[in-house]
Amino acid sequence: MEQVAVLTDKDKKRRSLVLGSLILGMFMASIEATIVATAIPAIVGDLGGFKLYSWVFSAYLLMNALTILIYGKLSDLFGRKPVFLFGLIVFLIGSLCAGFAGSMKLLILFRVIQGLGAGAVQPIAMTIVGDLYTIKERSQIQGYLSSVWGISAICGPALGGVFVEYISWSWVFWINLPLGILSIIGILIFFNEKVEKQKHSIDYLGSFLMFVVISSLMIVLIQGGVAWSWLSLPVLLLILLFVIGIILFIWRERKAQEPVVPLVIWQNPLIAIANTVSLTTGIVTIGLTTFLPSFVQSIMGQSAIIAGFTLTTMSIGWPLSSTIVGRLLLKRSHRLLLTIGGAFLVVGGILFFLLNGEKGPIYAAISSFVIGLGMGSTSTIFIVAIQNSVPWKLRGAATSSNMFMRMLGSAIGAALLGGLLNTRLQNFISEHGAKEHLTINSANAVLENKSVNLSAHAMALLKHGLEVALHSVYIGVFIFTVISLILIICIPKKYFSSRDE
Repeated sequence: MEQVAVLTDKDKKRRSLVLGSLILGMFMASIEATIVATAIPAIVGDLGGFKLYSWVFSAYLLMNALTILIYGKLSDLFGRKPVFLFGLIVFLIGSLCAGFAGSMKLLILFRVIQGLGAGAVQPIAMTIVGDLYTIKERSQIQGYLSSVWGISAICGPALGGVFVEYISWSWVFWINLPLGILSIIGILIFFNEKVEKQKHSIDYLGSFLMFVVISSLMIVLIQGGVAWSWLSLPVLLLILLFVIGIILFIWRERKAQEPVVPLVIWQNPLIAIANTVSLTTGIVTIGLTTFLPSFVQSIMGQSAIIAGFTLTTMSIGWPLSSTIVGRLLLKRSHRLLLTIGGAFLVVGGILFFLLNGEKGPIYAAISSFVIGLGMGSTSTIFIVAIQNSVPWKLRGAATSSNMFMRMLGSAIGAALLGGLLNTRLQNFISEHGAKEHLTINSANAVLENKSVNLSAHAMALLKHGLEVALHSVYIGVFIFTVISLILIICIPKKYFSSRDE
């Protein structure tokens, strides 16, 4: 039986109030990805724990990615409304606590709670829209929902900069409270749901194995070469756990009645490559949003507001190219447009490869804009191509798999590039004979711009070391843009539209 959610009052005004409540919830969850990026240098400077820097992002993204698919199936069992409200409430609890965090470890814990709630917001909101609106209406409504991400991406970095500059970094989390409360009130009052329960089998074991695989990999990437040597027992055990986890996960997904990740869609070369590119571009995106504000503030000596501006340009380039490409898809070769998008990624990667403290924030902003052009065009074309390459019954799973891989790429990227940053900074300190006096966490002083009993020479050394370490991150970003373009070129020609032949 098909599960249907309806409004008791069919008046369009009431239905629009439900939509407004959903948009508030989505805006709250989407702005969190960019607003924290601008504030993180101030947070690390205040709380310390520079070596845990990337976990602030990784923890949130990991829980978000892992719970998206589970929440979707729970909404089939118990209805959209209770699952959406549960996600909002959990997210708000995490946001409230994060603003009061007194240490980096506590902040990471509260970010886990935020991610646990955020996983329900976007997919359930999209599902509710599908329940409430007809097929003809959905395209226009989905346009409204998509614009939420564009607006939040533009507002987030600037708003984070304002909070850090004039109020407190805690408000990057507390801003969620009024938005979330209004969303909850709107859903409670205006959304009445009639649920015809459909029996589903939730793959809890598959979800757990996925968590084990990803978590073990992320811990190795962040801690390897920093807290533990690469050949130490903890690292070797985690790698073994990762390998065993992958084997068990594939075995489980082949047997599961309703697998977390349907392996059948991965047999399609277009989807397999498109999802892999989404993984690599997710790494590129998080590499910029996580570490660019720190570079602009600590190395270039600019304010948090200016740092936010350098990220905002990527958020402008993304929807701009997405809109242009969306119109060109009917007229031009999909393969050509996709290759051009991949080329924009590589050009942006080169610009970041050449970035240094002397080039200034305008250069960084232009580099971000070019990356945004590549992201917008490739993501749009891939979604259209994926949906055209599978039958209707697999379209939802294929689309969600692409979204999941992008989020997974962001989670892994935060860990991978964060580990690279820590390793390079630690090696730099050792190479300059300062290991006895300086540690990775000494970089807190550079982010906070306070000497903290450090000499001028030590501060200069740390600043130079941080610039070298961040440059290593941008080398990694460049490498992943090249990998993305190579994968795009490798997509078999037959999977594109006839105009590509």
